[in-house]
Amino acid sequence: MNRFDDTHLSLEQAASAFAALGSEQRLSVLQTLVRAGPDGLSMGDLGEKTGVTGSTLTHHLKFLTAADLVVQAKQGRTIICTSVAYDVIEALSKFLLQNCCADSDHPHEGKDHG
Repeated sequence: MNRFDDTHLSLEQAASAFAALGSEQRLSVLQTLVRAGPDGLSMGDLGEKTGVTGSTLTHHLKFLTAADLVVQAKQGRTIICTSVAYDVIEALSKFLLQNCCADSDHPHEGKDHG
């Protein structure tokens, strides 16, 4: 379970998640895990697919895990990484768009940011 409410993020929660995504390598790792689906990938497979390995991969996963974007679970002797980003990314999008055009004289007509 992550610490995000599915409809409202605090500024602090959003900033933490966006900061974790502020690296090309971390963003690549997250995209790879999203593509892998709910079964996730082992550390070895994740490193192979992203080209990020060893302590560098561990470092980036630490940031992503702290931001509730990734979960790591041990299966036997293997660490499996899975993305929980689906709901978090949706919440981040809603956070960015929740006040869309609120201060504009010309709101985006026909745009539902719901």
